[in-house]
Amino acid sequence: MTILIAILGSIVGFVLLVMLLLEVQYRQRPTHTLELTSGKWELAVYEPQRYVLVGQLELQNLAPNLEVMTPRINADVQLLSGGSLDNITTKTRIIPRFKDAEAREDGYWEGRVVKLKARDPLEVIIEIEGHDLSELKVAWIQLNYVAYGSQGWKPKVRHVMVPLKFPAIEESKRWRPATNADVLPIKTHLLTHLDDPVSVVKRYVMPHAQPGDIVTIGESPLAIMQGRYRDPREIKPGWLATRLCYMFFPTSSLATACGMQTLVDVEGPVRVLGAFIIGSIAKLFGRKGVFYQLAGEQARLIDDVTGTIPPYDQFIVLGPADSQEVVEQIQRETGLSAAIVDVNDLKAVKILAASSGVSIALLKQALITNPAGNGNEQTPVVLIRPTDANQKPSTVGLQSVNQP
Repeated sequence: MTILIAILGSIVGFVLLVMLLLEVQYRQRPTHTLELTSGKWELAVYEPQRYVLVGQLELQNLAPNLEVMTPRINADVQLLSGGSLDNITTKTRIIPRFKDAEAREDGYWEGRVVKLKARDPLEVIIEIEGHDLSELKVAWIQLNYVAYGSQGWKPKVRHVMVPLKFPAIEESKRWRPATNADVLPIKTHLLTHLDDPVSVVKRYVMPHAQPGDIVTIGESPLAIMQGRYRDPREIKPGWLATRLCYMFFPTSSLATACGMQTLVDVEGPVRVLGAFIIGSIAKLFGRKGVFYQLAGEQARLIDDVTGTIPPYDQFIVLGPADSQEVVEQIQRETGLSAAIVDVNDLKAVKILAASSGVSIALLKQALITNPAGNGNEQTPVVLIRPTDANQKPSTVGLQSVNQP
């Protein structure tokens, strides 16, 4: 009997060991092996009654040792406009451009095996037609595709925003007085992953700038240009996020399970939980804000759904990356001092990064009234002109720019 129990115990132990090893190897496997890139887009036709958008994208297999299939892909287009969309039509085509691919006239997507570390190109063509397209602002393109393989059938979405309306330079001309400075909110097109901060400054700011001016860019617009936003439908809140989110004020971006899970994904569960425990203890002794000091910079910068302008109000927008490198690049390529800022209507001004020699006090004084606004003003850039000569940063001279 003792021998039988020992044998059974050995068998059970062996089975548990095998199950444990299977679980370990499973957790080490990548869960998102197929990605569709946002790609490069151009307005190939930009006529009063017809726009044609062309995107060059890639299907990428990120797995080192797994093949993955994409049996389905299609595109939905949502137009954002200042007027009615009546009598405006859209037509989409997705054309495979990988080797040996054949484009079908009926638009049917033939299932594709994406090989190891492959980058299979495809082209997306969107035709927009109507009597008057002048009020269209942006095309929100949702590319729906399926990753099929070791993880089963996994629907995925790649969101792409393509601007359709570009304000004239003359639309930004209303300077406003501020403490020790004048400020000029600068209107731009809806910024997307197709933009970069230097190009935006050259296009919209340089025509207004003088030596000694400082250009400031909002942290959310910069993050959007960097593609740092997430679809909440693709976020899977874990145990920690679903419990902690209830402990924050309802107005906080961390008060939803997806908002909190975004922070956990960025900073790690150990840091977030540790910051919460220490922050809770600190509150008992009258110290507030300790959680945000310990949980990482993103804890203050994440904007949950509704936190930004359409169509990004449908997404969770993280704080930007490499802010200091961005301001240094702007100064190097334009001659303008620069800063990345987080400003709201509650007179809270946070400077994420600034060029050398820029007065932080001046920036806070100039931005305290939030001249860029918190609504749909679409003025993500503010030009600051110090009126006190002692507050002007040193400058190497503005670079000449040929306007597009």
